[in-house]
Amino acid sequence: MDSLLIYGSYGYTGRLIAREAVARGGSPVVAGRDGRAVADQADELGVEGRTFGLAAAALESRLESFDAVLNCAGPFVETADPLVEACLETKTDYLDITGEFPVFECLRQRDRRARETGITVLPGVGFDVVPSDCLAAFLAERLPAADRLHLGIKGGSGLSRGTAKTLVEHLGSSGVVRRNGRLLQVPTAFRTREVDFGDGPEHAVTIPWGDVVTAAHSTGIESIEVYAAAPPWATKALSAVDSLGWMLENRATERLLKRLIDARLDGPDETQLATGGAVVWGEVVDESTGRRARARLRTPNPYALTAESAVTAAERVLEGDAPAGFQTPASAFGSGFALELTGTERELVDEPAEPDEPSPSAVECDD
Repeated sequence: MDSLLIYGSYGYTGRLIAREAVARGGSPVVAGRDGRAVADQADELGVEGRTFGLAAAALESRLESFDAVLNCAGPFVETADPLVEACLETKTDYLDITGEFPVFECLRQRDRRARETGITVLPGVGFDVVPSDCLAAFLAERLPAADRLHLGIKGGSGLSRGTAKTLVEHLGSSGVVRRNGRLLQVPTAFRTREVDFGDGPEHAVTIPWGDVVTAAHSTGIESIEVYAAAPPWATKALSAVDSLGWMLENRATERLLKRLIDARLDGPDETQLATGGAVVWGEVVDESTGRRARARLRTPNPYALTAESAVTAAERVLEGDAPAGFQTPASAFGSGFALELTGTERELVDEPAEPDEPSPSAVECDD
């Protein structure tokens, strides 16, 4: 990985990824805006460090010597666009670890340019959205006629500083679902359902997860909802966020929350990384026949998975093992990609039943 640039490498998740890359024998270049943080990390890992911001007029010149960029600097709604534009100019493959659906939608619209340029644009190579994207693709393979997809997420232990700040950026925003090929803005936690994550039905609420964009690309299914496990009382609390949107979108409130995050958060400790876990549930439905398939994917701690999946994806992109254009983890590497990662297990819960053959007496014929 001598031709890989990791941008935003000194944040919590970026540190895990850079460490993983070096542990595999790579020599990535670490980079970001904070010169001292970059220098300290470069010295610690024994790699080269570079300092630059994304507003630089000569951003292309910073990237032209690299085969791939792995963006770990969030909020990605601010960092992805300038980096991808520079990558298109320099013919540099682009990866990131975003989970923000607007970023996926924005990069999806770069598909044609990326194909013409011959580069891979592959966002979401972390916990968002590797497990859910691969599970969605697996279920679509089991039931190719499916026209509805439901996904559910449970678990994880602790938030990184960057993830928490991204959540603050979106406080007061509404939810989103996909309906017949369109992204629809909906109220926060507008729908609930029971989801069996492996220990019986649990309450879950809709969330604006990136799969409303990526799963449509991976599966061709155009009606998608994503849920997160939450206690019943949380539904009312989340719904109340809509009425507080005016306050949560206030810049002073946002700055205060971010200062609190800086003071109190870094990310899961080593014990949490080693012992935490998550479950991703999925269901596809063919509305015309009522046939459905369900499956679950168990993963290690989301941050531990992200470090491994991001580096693995970068290695494969550098090896030329991903098509040009906008890709998702499953469209780039197949539905089995998640199973290549340490500690992931997939379970098919419901196999789609074959439709009943009509009896001769039930067949209507014209005279």
